[in-house]
Amino acid sequence: MKLTKKNIIIGIAVVALVVVSYLGIMPESTPVLMVFNLALMVSGFTLLIKGADIFVDGASKIATKFNIPQMVIGLTIVAFGTSLPEAAVSISGALSDNAGITVGNVLGSNIMNILVILGVSSCIAALPIKKNTLRIEIPFVIVITVLLLVLGMAGDELTRLDGIIFIALLAGFMVYLVYTAKHGEADDETTELTEKDTMPILIGFVIIGAVCIVIGSDVTVDAASYIAAKCGMTPRLIGLTVVAFGTSLPELVTSATAAKRGKVDIAIGNIVGSNIFNILFVVGVSAVITNIEFEVAFIKDAIVATAAAVLLFVAAVKNKKLSRPAGIIMLLCYAAYFAYILAMNYA
Repeated sequence: MKLTKKNIIIGIAVVALVVVSYLGIMPESTPVLMVFNLALMVSGFTLLIKGADIFVDGASKIATKFNIPQMVIGLTIVAFGTSLPEAAVSISGALSDNAGITVGNVLGSNIMNILVILGVSSCIAALPIKKNTLRIEIPFVIVITVLLLVLGMAGDELTRLDGIIFIALLAGFMVYLVYTAKHGEADDETTELTEKDTMPILIGFVIIGAVCIVIGSDVTVDAASYIAAKCGMTPRLIGLTVVAFGTSLPELVTSATAAKRGKVDIAIGNIVGSNIFNILFVVGVSAVITNIEFEVAFIKDAIVATAAAVLLFVAAVKNKKLSRPAGIIMLLCYAAYFAYILAMNYA
C-alpha cells in the first residue's frame, strides 16, 4: 500500500473516529449521533477492507519467503483473505447476538456477488467461464445454499453441528481445489518480493492487518446496529444491504477493474469461490462459536441466493460465458429484490 498524503489523512481520520468511539465520547444530539455512527460504519468498512488487503499481502509474501508454492498460497491465504471482511463482521455479529447481521451478511454478499458484481462486470465485457466452474463449482454453490436453507429451517437455528458440517465440506472443497490446481485448472499468480520485504516488516503487516479486521468488524456491527434501530431497519435488512455491500466492495472494485482492462478470464471463478467460502467458512466458523438464530425471513433470502446461482448457471451454460444481456437481467433482478426487501421492512 502506498503511503500517499491522501491515504495518510484518511487513515488518521478513521483512527480518530474509532478511538473516540472506544472512549465512549459520543454526541448527545440524536441527529449528530446518527451522522457520527454513519461515519463510524464507513470507518469500520475502511479498516476491514484495508486490513484484509494488508493481511493477505503480508501473509502471501511470508509464504513466498518460505518457498510455499503459489498455488497453495492462492488456495489458502488469498482465498480466506477475501472472505475475512464477511467473516469478521459475521462472527462479531454472532457474538453480540446480532444474528440478523451474521446470516444476512453472508446471504446478502452472495446475492450481491452474483447479481451486482458479475452483472456490472459482464456489462463492461463478456466474462468467459471455465469448464470446472460451470460443471462443478456453480452447482456446488447451489447445493450448499440449499443446505444452509434446510439446516436453518430444521431447528430455526444453525448449531455447532451444522457449523462442523460446513467446515467438513470446506475441507473437501480445498482438496478439490488442490487436485484441480495440480491438473492445470487453477491460475498461478506470482507474488513479487522487494528488498523492503523483510520478515519483521511482513510480520508487522500481518499483525496490523489482523488488528484492523477485528476492530473494523466490531465498529461496523455496532454502528450498523444503531443505524438499523433508529431507521426502523431490521438487523436482517442492514445485513443484506449495507453490510453486504461494504464487505463486497473489494470484489466489486477488483472485478469491474479487471473487466475494464480485459482481464476477465477468472472473474466468474473468483466470485463463485468467494460465495463458497462465505457459506462454508464464514457461517461454519460462526456456528461453531455460537448457535445462530435462523429467522423465518431468511428463507426467502436463501431462496433468492439459490435462484441467483441458478440464473448464473443458466445464463452461462450455452455459450460458456456471461454476456451483457445476462448482466442487465441480473442487475434488474437485484433491483427488484432490493425494492422488495425495503418494502417488506417498512410495511
